[in-house]
Amino acid sequence: MILRQFFDAASSTYTYLIASGTGGEALIIDPVKEHCEAYATLLRQLDVRLLHAIDTHTHADHITALGDLRAVTGCLTVMGQHTKADCVSRRIVDGEVLRVGDIALQGVYTPGHTDESFSFVLHPSRPLAVFTGDVLLIRGTGRTDFQGGDPHRSWDSIVNKLFRLPDDTVVYPAHDYRGCTATTIGEEKRFNPRLAGKSEAEYVDIMNGLNLPAPKMMDIAVPANLSCGRG
Repeated sequence: MILRQFFDAASSTYTYLIASGTGGEALIIDPVKEHCEAYATLLRQLDVRLLHAIDTHTHADHITALGDLRAVTGCLTVMGQHTKADCVSRRIVDGEVLRVGDIALQGVYTPGHTDESFSFVLHPSRPLAVFTGDVLLIRGTGRTDFQGGDPHRSWDSIVNKLFRLPDDTVVYPAHDYRGCTATTIGEEKRFNPRLAGKSEAEYVDIMNGLNLPAPKMMDIAVPANLSCGRG
């Protein structure tokens, strides 16, 4: 298996390319429009065919490359069943498994950051990693104050779904703002300052008190992303 992590400095976004091997098939998670050419170059270099381009949710801080990748590669664009985007090729339901060669990726409905957020578990029979979008971050969690976000649903998604995965499951988030690249479920249980030792009520108070400014690109990114970045 091949796993590559890309970083967009403007939005601190991580993108993940997973392939079954050189000459095989691939999928990509949370691609950024400005890096479409870099993704296409790596696909050619690895001699892999892109089958699925996935967004974990409708991003508010960058424009997705889903539509561009579909135009270039013929891949299917994928989001969760509750997305409001009318441009996706496939809407997956909670528990559904995408298969690319010998790779299995299970969608898990994890609302809270937005009301349509999904996480994706790599090899769910023996979880190796989980791609959490903005729901669970490294020593943090995604804001819950717009796009149908809800701190109670965020807590439920993290504690009652993601934290049920084995402690050694690697967590790959969609963003990090401090230069960290990955964590584990066990680390976040023990060291995430918003979650470790906290009750649901305490977590809700923390999230409701963040008072964060709106993402700079929100008014541009959300409408564009509802058209898979090609509106």
